[in-house]
Amino acid sequence: MKITHILLAGTILIGSVSCSKLDEKPESLLVSEQFYLNENQAVSAVNGSYRKLYESGQSIYNSLFQIAVEMATDDYEAGPRARNAHVRAISNLTHDASNDRMEQLWKQSYDAINASNQNIEYIAQIDTEKINEFIRQRLINEAKFLRALHYFNLVRWFGPVPLVLQPATSLSGDELYVAKATEKEVYLQIIADLKDAENLPQYKSYGDNDKGRASSGAAKSILAKVYLTQQDWSNAKLKAHEVIDKEGYDLFPEFTDVFNIDMKNGIEHIFSAQFKGNSGYQGNSLASRSAPTDIPGINGDYADAWHAEGGLYNSFSSQDKRLSTTFTIGMTSPIDGKYYALAKPQFHKYYDESVVGNQSQSSKNLPIIRYAEVLLILAEAENELNGPSSLAQAAINKVRVRADIDPVGADLIKDTFREAVFEERRKELTFEYQRWFDLVRRGATYYVTKLKAAGKINAAPRHLHFPTPQRELNLNPNLKQHPDWINN
Repeated sequence: MKITHILLAGTILIGSVSCSKLDEKPESLLVSEQFYLNENQAVSAVNGSYRKLYESGQSIYNSLFQIAVEMATDDYEAGPRARNAHVRAISNLTHDASNDRMEQLWKQSYDAINASNQNIEYIAQIDTEKINEFIRQRLINEAKFLRALHYFNLVRWFGPVPLVLQPATSLSGDELYVAKATEKEVYLQIIADLKDAENLPQYKSYGDNDKGRASSGAAKSILAKVYLTQQDWSNAKLKAHEVIDKEGYDLFPEFTDVFNIDMKNGIEHIFSAQFKGNSGYQGNSLASRSAPTDIPGINGDYADAWHAEGGLYNSFSSQDKRLSTTFTIGMTSPIDGKYYALAKPQFHKYYDESVVGNQSQSSKNLPIIRYAEVLLILAEAENELNGPSSLAQAAINKVRVRADIDPVGADLIKDTFREAVFEERRKELTFEYQRWFDLVRRGATYYVTKLKAAGKINAAPRHLHFPTPQRELNLNPNLKQHPDWINN
């Protein structure tokens, strides 16, 4: 079979492989005639699309999320070393459609979606004698999972967005100038893709070479989150229950285990961005943002992103076991042995003790969704359906008991239990790219109130979405700006 489509530059990296290991480093770019001819190439193509989650120092799940999205929350603010005007604008909520971080969110997401579209279409066309049918369908469903994840981010960030489901095959205006679909249409496609991805293998069936791939549990967990975002409480509860009852996940005994390199892709990790430093692969750049700047031998960049004053850190109980993993208030220099107290608490979750002097080579993964969040999804959905029932309490308290804090009691009512769940998400999932989504799905009043309480006085209802990037509006005559950002 010969495929004669045109590939957008840089969309997929292909290399010769003998197995399907996720951290396989693609070695070269192949022209279209060499693509999708056999199983090895199909596996490598899908591996390349995973890498689009985290393949550079400012890719979506490797710091871009933090500087482009989480800066616009009550938990983060640009520190003195964050000199980029676009980053500071997001932190101050003075950003607009010309912001280059908005451009990158949009551009990188659609680049990844195009890679998935190519995988879905062309893997299906590989000659039957060149690929195992089980592997073919697994790879297609992995591509659908990744496409759904990117669209889920896009629709929450930007609202209505173009819905592109076929690979780009030409540079014609008819193919490139796609108008926005409605949010409902985008969500219907996300759900359809994730339902197909539910047919993926369970994570425990993957061998060591395939750890970190999308699984049936990952698809069900993201689907539960999609339903939660849509306030479809019944389906959110149903999918969370399926993950809890059937997929074989559990909490690690200790919270620190979640970020232990030796326990990567373990029983709590449902789906994560995969990092592997000092090996020619990509290190987790959040480690540098989890390490102090001025301590000899540490070489971090903590003053790039600070937590907002008086908020998150002070909300933790002193007995909460998560506090010492999530933050640090000082460190001992590996050079002079002295302890250095920090001027203010610093995010610390991704600090990697194995690469003290070069945190950019951290091998700590970044959880995209983990079992603790599924428990909190169940608690929230059950509360919305039936109030703070024993089921809802058991789900949130499993997370709290591990943290060594008091369980919530039966004295809470629906509204106070809801707030307890959101505060639990805030503490459990700090620095895991959940806060902005949690704030905005509660609506404008909630978001604005929380941001202003953190000192971000420019917060306004329009900040429930980011503006459609001006560059995209200039390039595509069929795109329209989000209504909330017109004349703002």
